Amino acid sequence: MICIDDLEAMDRAALVAAWSNVFDTPAPKGMGQTFLRRFLAYELQAGRSGGLSKKVQAALGADVATAKAKPSSPGLKPGGRLMREWNGVTHIVDVAEDGFIWNGQTWRSLSVIAREITGAHWSGPRFFGLKTKARS
Repeated sequence: MICIDDLEAMDRAALVAAWSNVFDTPAPKGMGQTFLRRFLAYELQAGRSGGLSKKVQAALGADVATAKAKPSSPGLKPGGRLMREWNGVTHIVDVAEDGFIWNGQTWRSLSVIAREITGAHWSGPRFFGLKTKARS
């Protein structure tokens, strides 16, 4: 059995092995040691204390059932910031409630900003590294 106190001293290989033992799946490849430790610590604590109460589980289930799909990228929340270097110039875009702020103006989409920066048609989320090219 893994002890929460032992997580801090574990190297990446030990954390990956602990992940496999706890979750019965391989650890995510891009996840750093800090996040591996945090997820493992939470799961170990939840296991000891019985996990979420039925009331909390029901509330979470109700939220999922009533949630509406959002058309914007899921990782973008107001207050977030995107950065991209293009031709030696660093471009910073702030995520706002009503769009994106770049060069002191509010824009309706990332794709419009990417087009302004490059002069060519780009997928805004792809240009700013939010999506990778689809594999065929």
